[in-house]
Amino acid sequence: MTAFSPSSLNIVLTGVGGQGTILASSMVAEVGMALGYQVKKAEVHGMSQRGGSVVSQVRWGKEVFSPIIPPGEADVLVAFEKLEAVRALGYLRPEGAVFADPHEIPPITVSSGDDLYPDDDAIQAALAQKTSQVYWVPGVDLAEALGNAKAANVVLLGALSAWLGHAPERWLEVIRRRVPAKYLELNERAFWQGREWFTSSI
Repeated sequence: MTAFSPSSLNIVLTGVGGQGTILASSMVAEVGMALGYQVKKAEVHGMSQRGGSVVSQVRWGKEVFSPIIPPGEADVLVAFEKLEAVRALGYLRPEGAVFADPHEIPPITVSSGDDLYPDDDAIQAALAQKTSQVYWVPGVDLAEALGNAKAANVVLLGALSAWLGHAPERWLEVIRRRVPAKYLELNERAFWQGREWFTSSI
């Protein structure tokens, strides 16, 4: 079951440059429009060309006046890298849902030796303090099994669509519009993998 009002939805998507965060947020925005919502989208902070953090916000509603989600008001946080889930946790409302890939991409401060990457216990504890609705979706692993780890973002969207209770058709229509033909079959399969993972895990 979903934990948000059916009249509105605030989603924060976050990841590391190159993971397709902006593409995923554009897909979420298009799905919202296809479902009849007013939609606004904002890229709050992005260093996608440098491998840094990327954060995007999408709001669906009967009326949406601003693209910006205030701290503590996101219904869902979708994170394509686990440390980015912690970085963006301040956006999430108490007991909102988190969809996070357990994949690890150390930031430059860690790879340069200036900082340490938190261990899994610390990351899980930080998320648990905010919500009990944490879904660790193995997006990279499932996408790699399909032949291309870059489809991990669509795996997580598949899981999100199942959590929302949506029929898959609207999402697949958007994927077909957004994904180049040579990658379409891969991404459709990735979407179904995410849905299947969620339904088998709850």
